[in-house]
Amino acid sequence: MKKLILLFSFTLMAAYVFAQSNTAKTTMSSMACCAKSSATQQFAMLASSKKFVMSHGTPKAFHFQSAIAKSITYKTPDGKESTALEWKAKRPTNNYLLVIHEYWGLNDWIKKISEQLYDDIGDVNVIALDLYDGKVATTQQDAGKYMQAVKEDRAQAIIKGAIEYAGPKAHIATIGWCFGGGWSLQASLLAGKQDVACVMYYGMPEKSVDRLKMLNADVLGNFANKDQWINTKVVAQFETDMKAAGKKLYLHQYDADHAFANPSSPNSNNEAAKQAYGYTLEYLKARLK
Repeated sequence: MKKLILLFSFTLMAAYVFAQSNTAKTTMSSMACCAKSSATQQFAMLASSKKFVMSHGTPKAFHFQSAIAKSITYKTPDGKESTALEWKAKRPTNNYLLVIHEYWGLNDWIKKISEQLYDDIGDVNVIALDLYDGKVATTQQDAGKYMQAVKEDRAQAIIKGAIEYAGPKAHIATIGWCFGGGWSLQASLLAGKQDVACVMYYGMPEKSVDRLKMLNADVLGNFANKDQWINTKVVAQFETDMKAAGKKLYLHQYDADHAFANPSSPNSNNEAAKQAYGYTLEYLKARLK
């Protein structure tokens, strides 16, 4: 009987050690994978988490139809084309604002905020890019699927094509939310010396100090302290990395959750959204003179 008990105990212990070993290997493998991935890829990989997908509450119905925006099609460096919406400045200007949509795609809220920025900034051409190539999500599952499906090379080609469309003399500012917040920073990096401003709303920061050193302009970041994903620890590291890169970060943090600036989101926070927009507008107007 004692031998059986000992044998059973040994079997349980071996199974536990094996399980722990596999868990450790899986964790290390995931960490290694993330370490090799870019900031935008790391954010896209979050969509494999059901918790992440479900944390993005389905937006309320939001309808907007612009009377002044025009659909444009431009060539991209990968031999394809991309379609975007453009709000052309009332008078010729080299100021351009590239707007990059959030998790859901180029939906009506992004179109509405693009036009609001166009009206409030004044002397600027606004282009709302489409990194989903025409797909717009209305369910949490589709949004996660579309975000994960974005190929980094294709997204970069869409952004580079827009910069080429604006022209070599264009002063490029960028803005984005969530998925687009991370891509706003990447777009500023892609703009090189043409980069004059970058606004990030709760997007994944670039984690390479060497890449941050390549920024031509400073960055304004609007982040949410209740965000489970782009949390205060991630933001604090971004602030440290920007200092190490010798770049200026205008950091604003709010007692709000992810997607607080989107009025159609269940996480919408009017007070935080109003404050963040005020800082954003002041920052962009100063750099798009």
